[in-house]
Amino acid sequence: MIDIMWEFLEKLRQVERPLPEGEYFFHRNDPVRSMFVVVAGSAQLIRHHRDGRPIVLQRASAGSVLAEASLFTSVYHCDAIATSAVVARVISRAAIQHLFFSNQDFAKAWAVYLADEVRGARMRAELLTLKTVSERLDAWLADKGRLPQKGGWKAIAQEIGTSPEALYREIARRKGKALSR
Repeated sequence: MIDIMWEFLEKLRQVERPLPEGEYFFHRNDPVRSMFVVVAGSAQLIRHHRDGRPIVLQRASAGSVLAEASLFTSVYHCDAIATSAVVARVISRAAIQHLFFSNQDFAKAWAVYLADEVRGARMRAELLTLKTVSERLDAWLADKGRLPQKGGWKAIAQEIGTSPEALYREIARRKGKALSR
């Protein structure tokens, strides 16, 4: 989340809420009364296909507003679940809406945040159209710059839509190529 947006949000009344892994923030069709800012841990927005298969719509980590588009809807359009132990700040939707409509600087910061989220969603969609792990990793690296430490590779595998093992093999193949030069 961009700092200026948080400067506004932190002035609003909020409650810090811990959630264990696997607990739901909300379910599809629940009324939207609160917005959630992830402070620690991770969560996902999930919508299920008719066949029960889950589709991940958002991966939220520290600094993310979970289901940010819900600010302007009356019900949630998906489920939100903690994918690790999470600490989230719960803020009244009505309070954020009031801030949005009464403070141009906050509205601009919210728009910038949403634009960045749209850009990220489009990048993830583009990644998933690529056929090979190698192509997906190349596109991910072009966007992010470089790989994180080994402990962060599993999250990359999930983000690019492959198994951790396939990603590890691709990284090993690239290291082997680099060594043989």
